[in-house]
Amino acid sequence: METNESRLLGMAEEVERCDKCRLCTTRTRTVFGEGNPDAEVLFIGEGPGKQEDITGRPFVGRAGELLTRIIEFGMGVPRSEVYIANLVKCRPTVDMNLMRDRPPDPDELQACVPYLMAQIDIIRPRVIVALGSPSSKFLLATTSGITRIRGRWGEYRGIPVMPTYHPSYLLRNGGDSSPLKREVWHDIKIVMERLGWPLPRIKRGEKG
Repeated sequence: METNESRLLGMAEEVERCDKCRLCTTRTRTVFGEGNPDAEVLFIGEGPGKQEDITGRPFVGRAGELLTRIIEFGMGVPRSEVYIANLVKCRPTVDMNLMRDRPPDPDELQACVPYLMAQIDIIRPRVIVALGSPSSKFLLATTSGITRIRGRWGEYRGIPVMPTYHPSYLLRNGGDSSPLKREVWHDIKIVMERLGWPLPRIKRGEKG
């Protein structure tokens, strides 16, 4: 019988050959996703950044380091026990006005999100955490911004969805001292309550 892991590996190989949108011409590597193929929690961001494009792994830059702390110190589980993916599997070209990575364009989303939908169908997590406005808007089919909808449950194809701030947004708004971290922690605690996971006891000196 085919396992979730083998199904995801087969899809990842398909994504490596994908040329359905213009991002295939500027990527270094595709970034399919990684983690437990039977994960209870699926984190979904918007798209790979510079370090992700180089390594082929999701959330490995500064935002990825923060997300890892949220998962390991905040939720009390290894990063490898959750699954992490993005709306699109190739890095959107940099927004030259803002000089930072941009959200995927509508045509890029249309070309790529079938891969994400298939990942969700394979993994069937108990909860999805939508990181930032683009992933939250897509999954919840809403035009409302993240500040209005974060911390409140939505649903995608029968799976509960918790929208919260993207780690890169926290970094742009104070980093480790950002007051928004408290709001993210509030959202994560709600997720853990839904899952029935105990809140970890964070040791002095550890940063969530």
